[in-house]
Amino acid sequence: MDTFKTIVDSKIIAIIRGAEPADVLPIAKALYEGGIRAVEIALNSKKALSSIEEVASEMGDDMKVGAGTALDPESARAALIAGASFVLAPSLNPETIKITKRYGAVSIPGAFTPTEILQAYELGADLVKVFPASTLGPGYVKDLHGPLAQIPLLPTGGIDLSNVGAYIKAGAAGVGVASSLVNTKQPVTEDYLEQLTAKAKQLVFEVKQSI
Repeated sequence: MDTFKTIVDSKIIAIIRGAEPADVLPIAKALYEGGIRAVEIALNSKKALSSIEEVASEMGDDMKVGAGTALDPESARAALIAGASFVLAPSLNPETIKITKRYGAVSIPGAFTPTEILQAYELGADLVKVFPASTLGPGYVKDLHGPLAQIPLLPTGGIDLSNVGAYIKAGAAGVGVASSLVNTKQPVTEDYLEQLTAKAKQLVFEVKQSI
């Protein structure tokens, strides 16, 4: 469970969605320089499987690489074969959880209500992605954490430097951070990568202050 430990210890999964394939590895390396130790590459990105394979091969154990937006077990299996060590989904699919666990990887399905979250955990989820977290905010995570304290929650959606600390203080085991950190609509220049490293450092610092 080395990947699970990395995620809950570092508490941040940086989400890379929609990046040009040639930019994914430089982005991952810039995030690593900023203290990020887990990245999710969304499967609805161009050549996502090749990007997963490249980052996993080039960065090894330094950076845990996961596949995001895994909507079915077939997509999850392809990502795991490519080198993903964890699989995230925006929704709850029992078969996706099953195939992920069969390959010895960390399963992070999406759920929102207490019933869905408990069901996901009972089906074998290692963490449960509370999505979209922005709808109800850190207070909702705190309310969930009361009766479901045994379930590691990973709120995702709308999380940035201004509220990440509140989510951690509310009991989140970690957070998924997307465009507020990795904005793939900007050209990936040297300046961009330097700014990305700086933003990652700020985010990591804020999380550490909130533990």
